[in-house]
Amino acid sequence: MRKGNFQNIVLIVMLFAGSSCGISKSIHHQPAISGYDQTIPRVDSFNGNSIYIGQNSLLQNKQKLWELYVSGDPLQRGLITGSLTDSLLKRQEHIFFSKITDMVSSGSRLKIIRQFLKWYNRKLYKNVTEEYQAEIYGLSQHSTHDYDKIASPFLRSLYLHGAHDIGHALQDLALVGCSSFAVAGDKSEDGSLILGRNFDFYVGDAFAENKVVAFVNPEKGIPFMMVTWPGMIGAVSGMNNEGLTVTINAGKSKIPLIAKTPISILTREILQYAKNIDEAIAIAKKRKVFVAESIMVGSAHDKKAVLIEVSPHKLGVYEMPENHQLISTNHFQSDAYKNDKRNKKHIINSHSQYRYERMTELLAQNGKLNPEKAAAILRNKDGLNEKALGFGNEKSLNQLIAHHAVIFKPEQRLVWVSSNPYQLGEFVCYDLNKIFTSTGNKASFISFADSTKNIPQDSFMYTKAYLDYEQFKIADRTMDAALNKKTTLADNFIPEYVSLNPEYWQVYYKAGKMASKNKQYGAAKQYFEKALSKEITTIPEKAKVEKQLKKAIKKLR
Repeated sequence: MRKGNFQNIVLIVMLFAGSSCGISKSIHHQPAISGYDQTIPRVDSFNGNSIYIGQNSLLQNKQKLWELYVSGDPLQRGLITGSLTDSLLKRQEHIFFSKITDMVSSGSRLKIIRQFLKWYNRKLYKNVTEEYQAEIYGLSQHSTHDYDKIASPFLRSLYLHGAHDIGHALQDLALVGCSSFAVAGDKSEDGSLILGRNFDFYVGDAFAENKVVAFVNPEKGIPFMMVTWPGMIGAVSGMNNEGLTVTINAGKSKIPLIAKTPISILTREILQYAKNIDEAIAIAKKRKVFVAESIMVGSAHDKKAVLIEVSPHKLGVYEMPENHQLISTNHFQSDAYKNDKRNKKHIINSHSQYRYERMTELLAQNGKLNPEKAAAILRNKDGLNEKALGFGNEKSLNQLIAHHAVIFKPEQRLVWVSSNPYQLGEFVCYDLNKIFTSTGNKASFISFADSTKNIPQDSFMYTKAYLDYEQFKIADRTMDAALNKKTTLADNFIPEYVSLNPEYWQVYYKAGKMASKNKQYGAAKQYFEKALSKEITTIPEKAKVEKQLKKAIKKLR
């Protein structure tokens, strides 16, 4: 957590700590579960990497994706999911909350964060339906007690469903720099709708190790699948049995002073209850959100996709243009936001427009799209006109940080989900026509995947460049620690560090910062000039490099 962001939290807590209005109710709130089946589910069958509770199951396939099938009323869905994923859920909580405790290592800071979460989320429970509260409550019965000092298991689980929104709002983080597209008609190989997306939500490599492909057969609503992680019932990428898809892309938000409906809960509701675009829009209009988000909705019934662009104060809908091609990065496009100053500034100062233009370029190059071509676009690491950006550059469609990538063919009810690492592993195909026609896969002990339609791994995984990038990530953490005065570097560290990712502007910027720190201003000047010769992510980042260069030159005079 950046120093400035923590100071902002301290200020907010100081301003509002005296006001306990609503906080006591929220921290003692319990969802209404009396109308649901409260039977504690027991695992009744185990076979290697397969676990079963009646017709519900968890299986790890050969691509290391966890396939979860769950059915029943809301409370039972939560309890069953918790029972099946118990060890995965506890590990995921540890990964997430240990990062918080690492960032706020002192007891006093943790206390401030705890008070902030209580105050900020005081109305969260009022903006999550009873159905989803019950499901989250059931899931939370399997949460670890290691982090009860932060909040109770139920409240922690509830807070986690707003983590995307809170991080996005408070820190203006690039935790999410997603890119997505939809094509139909003459842009598609068979004329039907095809969508693709990269979900660049990054909380460290460990967070993405256990991807879950969940197949949910609810007591009420439409059966659906979604790509998620242990402990998450919200939807970030998914498709229902009616052929309606949802994916989310973060927009530019101001800092809100209270949590409302998490975006992933809104999109989960759309996935479970909407058959077409009109029904999806109607659901979006009913809920109050607290950050800006673009929801791409694809529909087999409508044979098109739209963007539902939501924020705390307005909602806009951007229709698929007449060229049968819809692209979404991280800025808004509907008339409702045409003159929005925050959105205009974001387009200028972020990398969203650059990725939009790169996606446009790649779609034009690939002609009529099929799933294989879609995967190649999502895996593309170069910039406009094939310029080398350096690996990990946020201007790239493939920033090599993706939690997952997914491809949908809604009219055929087909979906492809990437396996690790990032979106480079095999894309595993699932056919919803087959999965929800039976009740789970207890009898078969085999994956739900239709492996005959899988898309092979990216050959980049087997190159020296990829191995260098993985080494670069380790070296980059070492460099950051040294810049923060937490460690020292070996004499040959910087040349080796630069050689691992030589097209990436940040290696030269950080090398320059280290040289300046060591009062080697001639070397610093050269590194900053080299950084400026590369493709820098944003205008503010470029200004930062130019400022450091001026300082180095001034020291040389």
